[in-house]
Amino acid sequence: QVQVVESGGGLVQAGGSLRLSCAVSGSIISINAMGWYRQAPGKQRELVAGITSGGNTNYADSVKGRFTISRDNAKNTVNLQMNSLKPEDTAVYYCNARVRGSMSVLRDYWGQGTLVTVTS
Repeated sequence: QVQVVESGGGLVQAGGSLRLSCAVSGSIISINAMGWYRQAPGKQRELVAGITSGGNTNYADSVKGRFTISRDNAKNTVNLQMNSLKPEDTAVYYCNARVRGSMSVLRDYWGQGTLVTVTS
């Protein structure tokens, strides 16, 4: 079994910063892409930032220049540094990992979500 655990959400004023962390553990052979998604009330879940095992990154246009994704392949962790936060960044943030686990099956795993609230 594979577990994905996020941490680091909270309440922050506009212009502030937060750092989200995610740790993946369990029966892991390898982890391909990792990423952060978010879902605001009444909206669909959207990709915020993604990173491949080789370190290639991609970002939603709305967060480019403000958010930075990074990962530690040795520790199976991925982080999201969020700067210059805006009220529209308020959402539940989910960590996603594409894991090759036991039986060499490749599938997506999700964390439980962490709430980020940005006040104006």
